Amino acid sequence: MAQILGVFFFAIFATISWRAEASSAPVLVVPLTGAIGPATADFAGRAIARAEKEGAQLVVLRIDTPGGLDSSMRQIVKDILASPVPVAAFVAPSGARAASAGTYILYASHIAAMAQGTNLGAATPVNLAAPSPLAPTARKPDARDGSQRGKGDNAAAEDADTEKDALTRKQVSDAAAYIRAFAQMRGRNAEWAERAVREGVSLSAEEALALKVIDLTARDVPELLTRLDGRKVTTSGGERTLATAGATMITVEPDWRTQFLAIITDPSVALILLMIGVYGLFFEFWNPGLALPGVVGAVCLLVGLFALQMLPVNYAGLALILLGLSFMVAEVFFPAFGSLGAGGIIAFAIGAVMLIDTEVPGFGIPRALIGAIVAVTALFVFFVAALALKARRRPVVTGHEALIGSVGVALDDLDTEGWARILGEQWRVRSPVSIKRGQRVRVTSRGDLLLLVVPVAEPEPGFILPNAAH
Repeated sequence: MAQILGVFFFAIFATISWRAEASSAPVLVVPLTGAIGPATADFAGRAIARAEKEGAQLVVLRIDTPGGLDSSMRQIVKDILASPVPVAAFVAPSGARAASAGTYILYASHIAAMAQGTNLGAATPVNLAAPSPLAPTARKPDARDGSQRGKGDNAAAEDADTEKDALTRKQVSDAAAYIRAFAQMRGRNAEWAERAVREGVSLSAEEALALKVIDLTARDVPELLTRLDGRKVTTSGGERTLATAGATMITVEPDWRTQFLAIITDPSVALILLMIGVYGLFFEFWNPGLALPGVVGAVCLLVGLFALQMLPVNYAGLALILLGLSFMVAEVFFPAFGSLGAGGIIAFAIGAVMLIDTEVPGFGIPRALIGAIVAVTALFVFFVAALALKARRRPVVTGHEALIGSVGVALDDLDTEGWARILGEQWRVRSPVSIKRGQRVRVTSRGDLLLLVVPVAEPEPGFILPNAAH
């Protein structure tokens, strides 16, 4: 009897000790707000890695997002699936949503929860192959063109629609299979998950709980932790039993790296950095030795290109932007009276419209920004072109051409050759007639370092005879 009581009390003591140790493990709360992009994926991945390093017992992703980039969403999902620490996706606070990419993250998480007054769904993938502004559009057949031409146009339009529909079906089928796999893995409603992708439907928190899309609802994170206490979760590191009642909560705020990535991966900022970089290098090449424009330009250009490689970039659009900038810079160095500049502006504008190859909210370049950049660049290019044209019409004031026809003064008596001061310089001159010292002469031609001159009839008013003769 004593042995049985000893074993019983030992089990109780061990259970109490285990719960005390588990309760001391912290819970990391990671806010995911706004559009899901490269900065969000980096932030979430580092937070999950930190949870494992610090021995946290749970990571709570507090989600409020309208969606985001497919590549960034998939990176977050991979981090969740590989995490030995349980991850709970919690759509909160009231009024928040887990739309599009947020729905996939919620389905992939070990625990799915929502606060009252939130919603999720609308997970249909946005068409990543948006039609190019340069792509020809099929027009309706004109009866005046004849029946054969009308049939050809109809066939072309039908082929284009068929190709577009096939691409859309592939994307939707891939996304549906992706989220269905998570639903089956976590034991959630797979049929509704597929409808969210194929039909774009959404659910409120109460409806999601009734349809077994989520595991539970809670008002806030403390209530969520209370309700999760004692729950068993299977992760890549094995089965875990949560002891979250009264656990310490640590909110992981975005650090400087996340904020920096969020800024530079904004497509508008990336485009502006690209512009600053190109113009910085342009001013450095135009005025060698300034250093500052070259340093700033090189840094901005590299940062802009780094940001673009993290975004879904249409490389044809990027090539058009670089081509347009090259034409505009060439207009300054090789004035073509606006032709290079105009072509560069057109190429830049088209490239900027095509640059970001997605229609995800938050990752487009505003048309107003493109218009402002094009307008400023156009003014700059045509201002430089106007200055070049004006300078071209001015008479030459230096060099060989400036010497011909210029007037100087003889420094000594000339029978055939002697010295004269012309344009502030002493030149060896030759004249077919005699010239007196102090008499004005005009240059008619030049042979290497010898100028041919003729005398000017009238002496120059106010002439002061130079002291140096040779």
